[in-house]
Amino acid sequence: MTPEERRASGALASIYALRMLGLFLVLPVFALQASHYPGGDDPALIGLAMGIYGLTQAVLQVPLGMASDRLGRKPVILAGLAVFAIGSAVAAWAPSVQWLVIGRALQGAGAISAAVTALLADLTRDAVRTKSMALVGISIALMFALSLVLAPVLAARIGLSGLFVITALLALAGMAVVAWVVPTEPPLPALPSRGSLRAVLSNPDLLRADVGVFVLHAVQIALWMAVPALLVQTGLDNAAHWKVYLPAMVGSLLIMGGVLFRLERKGYFRAVYLGAIALMLLVQIGLFFSLQAPSLGVVAALMCLYFVGFNTQEAGQPSLVSRVAAPHQRGAALGVYNTLMSLGIFVGGSVGGLISKTWGAPGIFLGCAALSLLWLLVAWPMRPSALARH
Repeated sequence: MTPEERRASGALASIYALRMLGLFLVLPVFALQASHYPGGDDPALIGLAMGIYGLTQAVLQVPLGMASDRLGRKPVILAGLAVFAIGSAVAAWAPSVQWLVIGRALQGAGAISAAVTALLADLTRDAVRTKSMALVGISIALMFALSLVLAPVLAARIGLSGLFVITALLALAGMAVVAWVVPTEPPLPALPSRGSLRAVLSNPDLLRADVGVFVLHAVQIALWMAVPALLVQTGLDNAAHWKVYLPAMVGSLLIMGGVLFRLERKGYFRAVYLGAIALMLLVQIGLFFSLQAPSLGVVAALMCLYFVGFNTQEAGQPSLVSRVAAPHQRGAALGVYNTLMSLGIFVGGSVGGLISKTWGAPGIFLGCAALSLLWLLVAWPMRPSALARH
């Protein structure tokens, strides 16, 4: 990488990291903490509050991605972070679960993922883009690991409202990074087809990636409706859940960096891509059977394997989309991609809450297994040429 590419990658990865740390701090403790609010006795309402963020993200990702193709990336990113900070403040003030729903919806309205990823693609060459995207993915994974350690401790001291205050402050820090650290964006090509959805929505490889990111994040959110309670059943106190999450996350990153990335470089991307999906499918089945006699060691091992699959896909998919899409359509393509990601978050939270209410943890794990199997079937025919370009 050139010095400018390193600066761009580091700055944009930090924006992702600051924003995602705020979101992840809430995720592991949301279901347990929200139950103490008025209205918190309804798992479906808690699931809605957890997932509504994804719905508003889904509504706005494509319009804001296309706006970044026309108005520039940085103005869209700054506006989105400001809206995200306002939503965090509302959620921090929220006196009931219903107000948490409103705050989370406003958080989701700051839909900047497409603009940030498109700007990173604009500022890096094809030869180093996978490395840049992987840096973003790794930063997200590290923030997730950090949140798993900090969230239970902070929630015990400052509660859910305090976590949302931290989230708002992190968003403001992200705005400062955009304004003063991110390099000046290159001028966008003035093409009539810029941001066209027709080409994006007619590309089968992009559509398969869209299905994949939907399932990836639907399963991720749904799992947190069941895994914390499963760990409690193993005898592990809520505040000590990080003792499972952190080693599992760190172990998964070591496996991903030491084995999977090497296989990719040797031309086995398709095997890694499909293998990660199959691994997450097997984890869901393993979690289902672990309900019969919950074992801390078994659940910890399964979570490590899940993070291997999740982090592999989280690092690889955005780079794949940015390469398949034409440069003047990256904002639109990544907008569609992030829309499906956000819909996955919404479905994982809202539908996961309904499933939890009706069928409990067994329904969650079987539902996640069914979605993962569907993803594997959809991804299987992806053209080797598209994977080779990655």
